[in-house]
Amino acid sequence: MSGTTADRKYLPAIVLTVALFFLWGMANNLNDILIAQFKKAFTLTDFQTSFVQQAFYMGYFLLAVPAALVTRAKGYKTAIVTGLVLYAAGALLFYPAAHYGEYLYFLAALFVIACGLAFLETSANPLMTELGDPKTAAKRLNWAQAANPVGTVFGVLIGKYFILSEIVHDDSTVAAMPPAAREAFYRSEVVAVQTPYLVIGLVVLLFAVAAAVIRFPEHRAEETVGTPSRFVDVFRHPRLIFATITQFFYVGAQVGMWSYTIRYAQANVPGMAEHDAADYLFASLVLFGIGRFVGTALMGRIAPPRLLAIFAVVSAVLAGVAGLVGGQVGLYALVLASLFMSIQFPTIFALGIDGLGPLRRAGASLIIMAIIGGAVLTGLMGHISDLAGIDTAMLVPAVCFLVVLAFAVKTGRTVSGQAIQPTIH
Repeated sequence: MSGTTADRKYLPAIVLTVALFFLWGMANNLNDILIAQFKKAFTLTDFQTSFVQQAFYMGYFLLAVPAALVTRAKGYKTAIVTGLVLYAAGALLFYPAAHYGEYLYFLAALFVIACGLAFLETSANPLMTELGDPKTAAKRLNWAQAANPVGTVFGVLIGKYFILSEIVHDDSTVAAMPPAAREAFYRSEVVAVQTPYLVIGLVVLLFAVAAAVIRFPEHRAEETVGTPSRFVDVFRHPRLIFATITQFFYVGAQVGMWSYTIRYAQANVPGMAEHDAADYLFASLVLFGIGRFVGTALMGRIAPPRLLAIFAVVSAVLAGVAGLVGGQVGLYALVLASLFMSIQFPTIFALGIDGLGPLRRAGASLIIMAIIGGAVLTGLMGHISDLAGIDTAMLVPAVCFLVVLAFAVKTGRTVSGQAIQPTIH
């Protein structure tokens, strides 16, 4: 069968898989909106708002390896349908969570969504390389990757226009309200998240139905051989272990900075409504998307470890400015840092699994588990913010980028300068 015929044969599966990159990008960055919304609706401290990311990334951590095992044992279709059903179920759980108005119920719903995304992320990247002619695999993967930043931007737009309000109330104003008015205000802020997530849940459920009837590549029996022992073998690869540790710190930096961008903007520009502060998060994600295209192009001329080192240094400096300078300058630095964060996750990922051969998927699931850094370090930033202010909390990402720099320098000594095909988060 020719490459063109093979691509045409799996065209519906290619289109659906590309959509998965969009869907998990949207879900990840809607969390940044939820943090601002729940802080107001439930009168939370910064540390308490970090529970959003802790619940979410715990789902990734706990389900990454099971997802890889299901993919290997049952095939891509089963893993993708499972992931979409879990994603839809978690989104639909926002409806009863809003009805009862309990923060804990929202956290449980986010955990279920993340469990679904663990299945989707673990299966979608390798799947794109198998859907059609191997000669066009890189082109297909690049196409799919382009949908991810589009999803992140779309998620922020949904949050800005359908969840966040333009009302600016400080704590003293809310406290001065009559009890009935105050209760109505809190209630309206909780219910605001209900309809967007209900719509998302129904749309994702339709994708699950489509995935169940679409033809995917047949599962190969040899993929199930030796799964337990092969996973243990990944711990014999020092570079993979270093990449996993580095990814923990990088994801913690990325998630923490985006989680608190709205909070930082409001703290450094007095009187700014969260609705307007969301524009800075939107700008961050646009720069992040631009950075991915620019960074990928630069990899044709600059060795990936060296480019990663350069981007890590600039990110550390900008995060440091946000932490030490503050004000409008600090806010601009925080936004600009996203341009240089853009290539870091995929480059760390690709360098970490490079040369693993048959251990590639097991190694990938180990790195996916490192996403738990988004929960741990966002919580740390929230705690520091409560104690010393949101500006000081931005020094945590600055330190994280130094870990990325160390990995890039170390890896650059052992990897040749050939271009790599990164996997996008």
